[in-house]
Amino acid sequence: MSISIKSKSCLSLALLGSTCFVTVAGNTDQKEAKPNVLFIAVDDLKPLFSAYGDRFAKTPGLDRLAREGVVFQNSYCQQAICGATRASLLTGMRPDRSRVWDLITDFRQVNPKAVSLPQYFKSNGYETAGMGKIFHMGSTGPGHDAPSWSIPYRDAKTVKYVNTSDVKEDGKGKATECVDVPDNTYHDGRLAEMAVQLLDSLSKNKKPFFLSVGFLKPHLPFVAPKKYWDLYDRNKFELAPFQKKALNSPDIAYHKSGELKGYTDIPQFESYSEKELDHLPADKQRELIHGYYAAMSYMDAQVVKLLEELDRLGIRKNTIVVLWGDHGWHLGDHGLWNKHTNFEQATHVPLLMSIPGMPSGIKPTTLCEFVDIFPTLCELSNLPVPAYLDGISLVPAVKNPSIEMRPYSFSQYPREKDKMGYSIRTKRFRYTEWVTNNYRTWLPYDQKNVIARELYDYEKDPLETENLVNKQEYKKALDEMQKQYNECMERELASHNNYVKIADFREPVSTDLLKQNAKGKPKKAKSED
Repeated sequence: MSISIKSKSCLSLALLGSTCFVTVAGNTDQKEAKPNVLFIAVDDLKPLFSAYGDRFAKTPGLDRLAREGVVFQNSYCQQAICGATRASLLTGMRPDRSRVWDLITDFRQVNPKAVSLPQYFKSNGYETAGMGKIFHMGSTGPGHDAPSWSIPYRDAKTVKYVNTSDVKEDGKGKATECVDVPDNTYHDGRLAEMAVQLLDSLSKNKKPFFLSVGFLKPHLPFVAPKKYWDLYDRNKFELAPFQKKALNSPDIAYHKSGELKGYTDIPQFESYSEKELDHLPADKQRELIHGYYAAMSYMDAQVVKLLEELDRLGIRKNTIVVLWGDHGWHLGDHGLWNKHTNFEQATHVPLLMSIPGMPSGIKPTTLCEFVDIFPTLCELSNLPVPAYLDGISLVPAVKNPSIEMRPYSFSQYPREKDKMGYSIRTKRFRYTEWVTNNYRTWLPYDQKNVIARELYDYEKDPLETENLVNKQEYKKALDEMQKQYNECMERELASHNNYVKIADFREPVSTDLLKQNAKGKPKKAKSED
């Protein structure tokens, strides 16, 4: 069975006039109790644990959540950078409609009628609270987007490094740290303690709650208590088998791993070089991979604390748990580190849900996107689904894991000032077009803007070693992918034309203003998130 995206869009058009854009009247008088929502955001977490086939990760919390819930095997982010992907997920709109493609834009400044996911639940009778990194830290207004929360936002204040001798004035230090300290020495351990305390308070409230908890690890720097490093033997980690630029692929598809290079112990190296000696040294690669796993296990231990607290309070059976990593991460494939691409390792993301009354231990295979989380949680919570959302509810895939709800997922990534790469991923292929002249999907599609194209076959070439657009034996596949891509552009244009009737798009606030901190002092724009 397949549900047409076009059909969904038509249905949205029909409902648009009858669905309030900013809020929908709450249904708090309904006899049926609303489920609570524990919404866990994890920074830079890629699908690199057992639920997705990894054999090294020690992640009992994620494993339990996967075992007792739902693992979406083919979930993709909208843009592999923190500010944009979180704004997209939390508004239910792709970046060209949220109008956030970077790390500094507040969606409320450029799209002030947009409504965040927790704000929507708040308007429907929920107590909403946020702590840690939910939105990107550099792209929200006061109170970490205060309209989203009925309880004021809070965060953990801890050290970034225990060893400060090598930390520079700008706060940058080494890419890893292994010290024998308690969990609450670092941010995520302290945040988990705070979340446990708040869960206890929320459980006594008559209102259902929507609690958002945002963990920082495994984001760089890979700092974690020593006991999590000790879970792994560094010598057993395998390096990325393909660390070169894909044959016949365009340079614009890559980056220089600048985020990693900002750390004090990273030697100079060349990303996606054809020469092996230009790559990051193997011992440093293993250290970083070890650090990523250690930081992931550290974060996972905090997830365990939250799940155990739900059990202790007796509210697990009426609480939806959602856990997502905001984008993937390159661990040396193509010679790349960090995210910031349209490749598989940057866009494929983990998405886990534990849903009361729904099947457990299932793994839907449908392609899905982060914009699908908003409507899915609405349906699971018996709330009206706003018609303007770009996503579709994944509840049918939870009930029937073999159902295919999308023919492809859609991602994008900007380069320079006027270029964008738009990418669609089917079960077998990825097709990407790089366009210039400031083209966005709210404009009519014009092939004259295309400056590069990519096609990868994940059935025969899962490592993306060759761009196949000029291979004669792939002409039929290319034609089919281009057909679907053109349909995608038509859909995006129609969706925008419909949305603009109720939107209030604004010009971005001056970049100089956006770079001011709370004290009015300018701060350097960072390439990392």
